[in-house]
Amino acid sequence: MMIDVNKLKAFEYDVVGAIYAVHGELGAGLHEACYQEGLQIELTERGIPFVREMSFHPTYRGKIMESVFRLDFLCKDDIIIECKAVPELTKVHRAQLFNYMRLLQKSCGILVNFSPFSVDPERYFLDKEKNQIVGANGQVFYNK
Repeated sequence: MMIDVNKLKAFEYDVVGAIYAVHGELGAGLHEACYQEGLQIELTERGIPFVREMSFHPTYRGKIMESVFRLDFLCKDDIIIECKAVPELTKVHRAQLFNYMRLLQKSCGILVNFSPFSVDPERYFLDKEKNQIVGANGQVFYNK
């Protein structure tokens, strides 16, 4: 059974709306922390459940490691949001999100760069059966 990208996009709809609202209010050129704080306020006002800066330990061969990772946001218990304020998103930024999705087995990931004058959140989905990350257009980005 393949993942239903349209269903997952609909599941993220209100979260993506909150991202656009934050960028619309704050504009471009601020520090990442400002956008994170704005998104926290927006998610709260919209009644969208979230955890900010959720920590977790990765595992290696079934053993919990001492290393600690922190997600910017986990919304609705299945949407990871990674916020950036950089000139351009890179493969490293995407790899970070993809690894979080894979390690935590979360179905949805949003990578957003608030720095440009127009915001365009990148949306990705985890196909758990195939262990693949798929873009909103169906393109496979990660295939283990």
